[in-house]
Amino acid sequence: MQQLPGPTTEIVGKGGFQDKLPKVILLDRKQWLYVQNRYHLTPRERQIAELICQGLRNGNIAKSLHIRPGTVKTHIRNIYRKVRVENKISMLLTFLTKASELSDQYDRGIPVRIAESE
Repeated sequence: MQQLPGPTTEIVGKGGFQDKLPKVILLDRKQWLYVQNRYHLTPRERQIAELICQGLRNGNIAKSLHIRPGTVKTHIRNIYRKVRVENKISMLLTFLTKASELSDQYDRGIPVRIAESE
């Protein structure tokens, strides 16, 4: 996990106060493309998975993408089905494991083809 200083994400709590948390980048662009292709995620599903892995809740994801919370839930359900997991933590751990395998393949000199889907 790589933590970058600088940009922060504001989280508004129920009490009306704001906490500033450092933005955490778990996977880089190539790793996300690998995960997207590996699990046949749509670009929107990948976008939502990235936001989940950054710690956003469903309501915050819906607001930031200007979609309904029910739509977010539908995308999450489809992601879970494709990745064969039952919750967000399992999804995150699966993505980190697969990204680690990709890095291992690069380290061993095994060519890995990642198709650009954007």
